[in-house]
Amino acid sequence: MSINRRQFIQLMAIAGAAGMLPKSAFAAKKQSTDFYEMPTSGDVRLLHLTDCHAQLLPVYYREPNVNLGIGRLQGQVPHLVGDKLLQHFGIQANTLEAHAFTSLNYVEAAKKYGQVGGFAHLATLIKRLRDSYGREKTLLLDGGDTWQGSGTAYWTRGQDMLGATNLLGVDVMTGHWEFTYHAKEILANIKRFKGEFVAQNIFVKEEALFDGVPAFDEDSGLAFKPYTMRDLGGTRVAIIGQAFPYTPIANPARFIPDWTYGIYESELQALVNQIRLQEKPAIVVLLSHNGMDVDLKMAAKVSGINVILGGHTHDGVPRPIEVKNNGGMTLVCNAGSNGKFIGVLDFAVKKGEVKDYQYRLLPVFSNLISPDQEMQTYINKVRAPYLNKLNEKLAVADQVLYRRGNFNGTYDQLICDALRVQNDAQIALSPGFRWGTTVLPGQDITLEQVLTQTAITYPETYTRSIKGQYLKQILEEVCDNLFNPDPYRQQGGDMVRVGGMDYVCDPTESIHKRISNMTLDDGTPVDMNKQYKVTGWATVASQSSGKPVWDVVAEYLRDRKVAKLDKLNTPKLINVQGNQGITNYPV
Repeated sequence: MSINRRQFIQLMAIAGAAGMLPKSAFAAKKQSTDFYEMPTSGDVRLLHLTDCHAQLLPVYYREPNVNLGIGRLQGQVPHLVGDKLLQHFGIQANTLEAHAFTSLNYVEAAKKYGQVGGFAHLATLIKRLRDSYGREKTLLLDGGDTWQGSGTAYWTRGQDMLGATNLLGVDVMTGHWEFTYHAKEILANIKRFKGEFVAQNIFVKEEALFDGVPAFDEDSGLAFKPYTMRDLGGTRVAIIGQAFPYTPIANPARFIPDWTYGIYESELQALVNQIRLQEKPAIVVLLSHNGMDVDLKMAAKVSGINVILGGHTHDGVPRPIEVKNNGGMTLVCNAGSNGKFIGVLDFAVKKGEVKDYQYRLLPVFSNLISPDQEMQTYINKVRAPYLNKLNEKLAVADQVLYRRGNFNGTYDQLICDALRVQNDAQIALSPGFRWGTTVLPGQDITLEQVLTQTAITYPETYTRSIKGQYLKQILEEVCDNLFNPDPYRQQGGDMVRVGGMDYVCDPTESIHKRISNMTLDDGTPVDMNKQYKVTGWATVASQSSGKPVWDVVAEYLRDRKVAKLDKLNTPKLINVQGNQGITNYPV
């Protein structure tokens, strides 16, 4: 059953004054607790968390002002931002929900409503959502990107997050950035995980099988358990794992040399058919790290799945998209990132079939939730050995520093500026990662904060001579990854960030035709046949030899004391007039 705008607002009313908490109610402790009162319905409750990127503490996280949909994706969820997103989902402007789901009036609203997420606050909320419904009828599902994104996750090789998710009670998870540790570390971490790790789309290479590399099933070559069955109060639920299909392309294959990944649409359909026939579940869930556009296409092509609980693209989508297919209808959900949201999906089941559903994507505002003391004690303990290093104050933010958006964010610009200055280069390149938290104007930038933008297992920087023609090729290929009309050819990141160079971008064009008018900061055109001194970090194909990027940025900030940007090298966009995925664009 779909819910219309009026029903959605009614549900949010139950969750807290129509989801539009006035100042007085927000300030009043007694009333603020009502924001998380949930109506109980149905027979099974699925709780969905994804892309927390190792953020154990509450953070600020600014949603994008640019998330362009091109071609048939234009004006479609998730490619709505700002007022267009609010209008589509019936959310009133200047409210708690408006702040959670958009970047509108971000600094003012962030100061008013405070930080989001934090595992101690998530623990309190998740316990409440499970206990009020009946623990025997609930599952907590983690869509991955959990073990990476912080200094402590990097230094402990993800083990700080294993302890946290075990304490949180995660039942089932799949992965992506989990695979940026070494294979032996990954397998050891999965062994320590108290829940189940599932992935139907990762296989052990044939030559590796002959060499004795372990597999979940040697006959099929499956590296991991493809699905799990759970009985929730008498209702049978199947959870299939869909790990990020492009891991060895987007991240270093050298860390995971024996595994191969893919979308494997036909294999997924065969598995769903087999599960339906043999296991007789009432509900089939695909726990996905595809990215939402890929999930929407997959939902239209593969039948027999009741819901795809998706991640990777960090889209906070207030209600599911209903996708019709040969087998009926599949819900597609995406639950944001950084611990900022928890998805709550209740299914009503009758005679072994889904008859109804109710969904809420709850923003997790730490000011409204008391921290769970057991989780807080764990967090304090796991962070204690690193506090002196993490708490080093490097500089003060001169403006809001953010990353998320299709093109350059202010934090990305800061990283590019640091690379150019410290490595004496003309141009800087920085990956279009979607993780990385936000700093408000006037706040201290600590080493911990820098690490939330840079903590990966291949952080080495490089400085090399690159031809103008090759620079254009880099921009064209990443842009095609972002705007290719076929979602299966998108990898879900944002555009590579640049420093010291401007360009014009037409997202509506085809590959090799989107990028033009490349110029240096002084206005000099980039010569396709000339060599330029370029610096960057996070090389995938091979390891670079430069300092870790966080050291470069930290040195830059220590010297300046104030993080001030002279310029934002965000491209001039053409042919995007009227696109509902862009608002308040600076060029």
